[in-house]
Amino acid sequence: MKYLLSYITCFCIGIALAQTCLAQKEKEPHVSGVYFRTPMKTFLEDIGRQVDYRLFYDLADFDSTIVTVTLQKHPFSEALKMAFDSSNFKFSIDPQNRVFISRGKLVRTTLPATIIPGSNKDSISNAWSNQPIDEGPSGKPLAKASPENKLYVVGDVSLKSIQGNATIAGYVKDIKTGEPVVGASLTIDKLKTGTTTDQYGYYSISLPKGQQTITIQSIGMFDTRRQVLLHADGKLNIELLQKVTTLKNVVISSQKMSNIRGTQMGVQKIDIKTIKQVPVAFGEADLLKVVLTLPGVKSVGEASTGLNVRGGSADQNLILFNDATIYNPSHFFGLFSAFNPEVVKDVDLYKSSIPAKYGGRLSSVLDISSREGNKKKITGTAGIGLLTTRLNIEGPLIKDRSSFIIGGRTTYANYLLKLLPDQYKNSKALFNDLNLNISHEINKKNTLYFTGYTSNDRFNLNSDTFYTYGNRNISLKYKHVFNNKWNAIATAGYDRYQYDISSEQNPVNAYKLAFNVNQSYFKTHFNYYVNSKHTIEFGLHSIFYKVNPGNYQPVGENSLVTNNKIPTEQGLESALYLSDRINITHALSLDAGIRYSLYNYLGSQTINNYASNLPKTEGNQTGTTVYQKGDVIKTYGGPEYRVSLRYAITDSFSIKAGFNTQRQYIHTLSNTTAMAPTDIRKLSDPNVKPQYGEQVSLGLYKNLLKNTVEVSAEVYYKRIHDFLDFKSGAILVMNPHVETELVNTKGKAYGVELMVKKLTGKFNGWVSYTYARTLLKLDDPIAGELINNGDYYPANYDKPHDATFIGNYRFTHRFSISMNTTYSTGRPITLPVGSFYYAGSIRTLYADRNAYRIPDYFRTDLSVNVDGSHKLTQWFHSIWTIGVYNLTGRKNPYSVYFVSENGVVNGYKLSIFGSAIPYVNLNIRF
Repeated sequence: MKYLLSYITCFCIGIALAQTCLAQKEKEPHVSGVYFRTPMKTFLEDIGRQVDYRLFYDLADFDSTIVTVTLQKHPFSEALKMAFDSSNFKFSIDPQNRVFISRGKLVRTTLPATIIPGSNKDSISNAWSNQPIDEGPSGKPLAKASPENKLYVVGDVSLKSIQGNATIAGYVKDIKTGEPVVGASLTIDKLKTGTTTDQYGYYSISLPKGQQTITIQSIGMFDTRRQVLLHADGKLNIELLQKVTTLKNVVISSQKMSNIRGTQMGVQKIDIKTIKQVPVAFGEADLLKVVLTLPGVKSVGEASTGLNVRGGSADQNLILFNDATIYNPSHFFGLFSAFNPEVVKDVDLYKSSIPAKYGGRLSSVLDISSREGNKKKITGTAGIGLLTTRLNIEGPLIKDRSSFIIGGRTTYANYLLKLLPDQYKNSKALFNDLNLNISHEINKKNTLYFTGYTSNDRFNLNSDTFYTYGNRNISLKYKHVFNNKWNAIATAGYDRYQYDISSEQNPVNAYKLAFNVNQSYFKTHFNYYVNSKHTIEFGLHSIFYKVNPGNYQPVGENSLVTNNKIPTEQGLESALYLSDRINITHALSLDAGIRYSLYNYLGSQTINNYASNLPKTEGNQTGTTVYQKGDVIKTYGGPEYRVSLRYAITDSFSIKAGFNTQRQYIHTLSNTTAMAPTDIRKLSDPNVKPQYGEQVSLGLYKNLLKNTVEVSAEVYYKRIHDFLDFKSGAILVMNPHVETELVNTKGKAYGVELMVKKLTGKFNGWVSYTYARTLLKLDDPIAGELINNGDYYPANYDKPHDATFIGNYRFTHRFSISMNTTYSTGRPITLPVGSFYYAGSIRTLYADRNAYRIPDYFRTDLSVNVDGSHKLTQWFHSIWTIGVYNLTGRKNPYSVYFVSENGVVNGYKLSIFGSAIPYVNLNIRF
């Protein structure tokens, strides 16, 4: 009887299982289609459109795999089995209808029992040990499983509770070099949250405990993901693999949504790969020339690297290189930037919504970061061009912990100058720069960074007068991670910029006129990640300035020049700041900050006193006041506000608004439009007020074509107070009463910036257009002579229209072409409009200041880039760049000047490049 009951039970169970399987078979969606020698990718895309499943796979696994199969309403799983027959592809389907396709190993869609809280503790600790888990059908760990299919257990697994939130943190690095990946995006799609890595590749994010899938994406890297079982606060370091840009497909990543999701506006990020694609003069990759192609950024003319950003003068930009201030970022008459492109990693330009941690300048911040160096092996690059040669070496000091990178450039331009016409063939020019970066990981919580940089320029233009200038920068940075939510960075450094003019040909009047700016600084910066929606930053900055405004001295024993020195100036600028970034809702985000800056002008110094309510002139000077060393002569300061707001109307369309105020305590005195070796640096004192600016901006951001095209439009309005301009005929060099030559004006700047950008695919680049005005006004009679009768007049760098096209087309992995076209309105000038007879001679009558303009500017450049073989077995790889700068040979005017000749005033136009300039460059990687 009992056997009969057993048979009946087994029979009933069998029927039930059969019915269950049949029900599942009927429930499973069906697919149809005829496929003959069809690529696997096309097959999967086609059947994927017929079902409500999400397919996950790596295209590299399929390579040239083809499928030949006929399907007539076959169940989806059966269709995959037929397609994968006689291959080592496997698939699994989880309860959320996600299909995981892999080569060789089956992806598990359920957790092993050993890691569920409450299981045997010993077995848990053996499975965990902070190592990824991936079990095969036998329960044994699979060797060499893909990191994407492993389960990473984070936190103390002995904790019973799996409720609440926990914070996961770590570094995202390049798997080949060990260098940090800056700006990598980490997202958790089901939670609609995420974060990005900082300049050190560090991230921190708070998530609900339990199993989470983190997607990691970065431009130029393969996308990846990590399956994480989060028990408590813990660490997870992630490595990404660089990829060669494919020509067949475009992979869409959430990082391309950063322009939509981020709160900051007026921010442009450029990586070194983009910089190297833009053709520039003589084929030398140039960071600053690429920055000048961005909307809202201009220069006064060709061969000038002084930036004018949203109506600001060249000295209103804070240029940082690894936190060191660079006062003159140019080489070789402004033809080259002072930054070695092989050392630079990326560039951030802030035009508005400037973070609270930056200060001291009115218009913009250009933050340049260098690479840390390869932590895996010794590598290097070398290059040779028409004017420069360069060499860079990098590698580990201690593998995976310490690295170095050293790079240098020099020029051999003198041979080229000898080919110029007679009036230039006796000119000489040389420059060089040297970078040294060392990073050392003391342990998981403490890291040291050392940066050293030096640059030198020396040139003359067919005369015995030499111009020399150079930067010296050194800094030591210490980063400490307190825990997953809190880390700090402390930086100490010294910056020096020196420049001089000298002549020694005639021993009787041989002289040297020297200037320099020195600053010592200390900075602390703290990050506190409250949770995935809330981040607080705060810190303290302090800079001690020591400025030598001029020292005129004899050179040699026979010189009759009288020594003359303008007293050295000293000042202390300090600031406390606090910022809070919070996602109020998924659509609404706020970034608010306040920075309180305090500036002290220090003795020893002698201050000129002037009568009140009268113009500052030598005739109105009432005396002097002498201050001793260490005395606080004058104090300025006040709060600076930084606010930006973002509202996402859709996932691909957002609107942003921003407001920020800035103070500037160090100024450049110049009556030239471009940065020059004769520019004077001046600290704010009782007679020279700090500059103050306010800017409000509004922007619209839209992504098109599956996030492959970014479209943006920004408008801004800026007010400027106490902007320094100069009186007509001002004498600025070696003037002990220089304040009498200056006037404090007020100004306004406004404009609209449009940009369309595509950075992926075979064809990429951007188009930008800017309409901008910068107007100044001096209508205070107490300040002295009115300019243009107190009406608004254009600033020297006011150029209303500016349009740029940057295009790159890659035919193959080895061959591509690049083109750059730019147009801008000519800058303002003051022209002679007549003459009059006075005191026995003919005098020139000039128009209102900046009432006319030089002719408009237009230029087109073209380059061809040829990469060497991509074979991994080669010990070096070569890259050729061949191109033409100023393809149309247009004689663009740099300036217009007038000379009185035989009683007649004649006008002349000066062009820097009056013809097409071909070039060739060879770069080698090893």
